[in-house]
Amino acid sequence: MERCRMVFSGSGGQGVITAAIILAEAAALHEGLTALQSQVYGAEARGGATRTDVIIADSEIYFPKVNQPNVLVCLTQEAYTKFSPIIRPGGLLITDTRYVKTFKKVDARQRELNMYETVMEKIGKPIVFNICMLGAVIALTELVGADSIMKTLENRIPESFLDMNREALDLGVEIGAAAKR
Repeated sequence: MERCRMVFSGSGGQGVITAAIILAEAAALHEGLTALQSQVYGAEARGGATRTDVIIADSEIYFPKVNQPNVLVCLTQEAYTKFSPIIRPGGLLITDTRYVKTFKKVDARQRELNMYETVMEKIGKPIVFNICMLGAVIALTELVGADSIMKTLENRIPESFLDMNREALDLGVEIGAAAKR
């Protein structure tokens, strides 16, 4: 497996850091990979800018910071404006159509996905938007399996929220698979 360097970015309260933690745990605990996750919060706990780096590899990771991500997820316009220039040429740039208006970027594969609106239409609760986004990421990258994400969720969230999170994950996988074609 090639080392995958990812940056998830958005606004505090969107769950990008939680999604990154879940991805890193799923990779390390259930896929036998090496994973590292770090984060940066904005000035506010909710509403401020957030960035979280995830590195997944099948060998040791020596440097914890991502300078040129293979995968960049931007869930706000501010995050897109700030971080889109750092994507590695040929990388994968994922945005949500509700929050981000993209401009043409020739050195990245852009996937503009309708994740938030789909979550609201099918589930009706924005709290699982991050899990839908995570499903799209794993469908597009094939880094870890959805079963590994669910095993991680089972250890992190109350049982009463598992079905809703499973539904959001499945929605994201469908959205990501459709965007991959």
